[in-house]
Amino acid sequence: MSPITFSSLYMERVWGGREFSTHLGRTLPGNQPIGEAWEIVDREEAQSVVSDGPQKGKTLHHLWTDHREEIFGRRHREAGPRFPLLCKLLDARDKLSLQVHPPAAVAPQLGGEPKTEMWYFLASDEGSAIYAGLEPGSTKDVFHSHLQSGKVEECLHTLPTREGDSIFIPSGRLHAIGQGNLIVEIQQNSDTTYRVFDWNRVGLDGEPRQLHLEESLLSINFEDFSPPLSHIDSGLVASCQHFQVEKIILSTPTVLTRPNDFALVTVVEGRATCGDKTLRAGDFFLLPAHRPCPVDCLSHPCALLVTTIP
Repeated sequence: MSPITFSSLYMERVWGGREFSTHLGRTLPGNQPIGEAWEIVDREEAQSVVSDGPQKGKTLHHLWTDHREEIFGRRHREAGPRFPLLCKLLDARDKLSLQVHPPAAVAPQLGGEPKTEMWYFLASDEGSAIYAGLEPGSTKDVFHSHLQSGKVEECLHTLPTREGDSIFIPSGRLHAIGQGNLIVEIQQNSDTTYRVFDWNRVGLDGEPRQLHLEESLLSINFEDFSPPLSHIDSGLVASCQHFQVEKIILSTPTVLTRPNDFALVTVVEGRATCGDKTLRAGDFFLLPAHRPCPVDCLSHPCALLVTTIP
């Protein structure tokens, strides 16, 4: 069985650019700044659609609802009504807002959804960085005071980035992506984001973007100090109850799925083949649970991220 590929959904963002075209060779709509490509998504407001093959034109939600055991495996028969992961590419030509996603313990009272995610850096310009977590001593009171006085950056833990780095962002971790980063994001199926600060920037409509100060202060983990970046050449990149991500260096034809389970694969370096498809850096595809299709490298080095559900 060939892998299943989906059409990308491109999202205009004030902080975006055109790197999906210049770095990944994609054809983008219009001339506007594109900040996100939603690659694997099953939400009421956004749906991945199969791009070719026997299931062409079908949505991910249709596959999950009507072909769950055949495509995703028996172990997911009792899972929820929507596919539980959301996978994106992010192009940060400017820095994103300082933000937080609500932890599971507080999300219901705020009317939001928890969102744990991980980032893998496909490319980073010289001098690029991210903010993740807090500097030691940044209590809730100190943070709030610095936020009001315009000195909030003094509370933020800053991490320079380079290609191949990764970081785990659990719900409750304060974070912002700095400019010059091209990122693979694997996350829970959620789209709840609370903006703490947006660098005094206006949105695409010329108006200041909405902030969510009360929700943010209830969501931030104020004991989350100085989290590290990882740089994994091969092996486990991220693991939590929602997803597991491994980095594989491909040299021979390899079956990447476990028995009776599916896998999501992202090419992060080089080119690969699977069935009748050729995949390049930035491409995502779904390997069905049954009749596994080996993935082979078409160029060396060839590196993949393989995402499964524990």
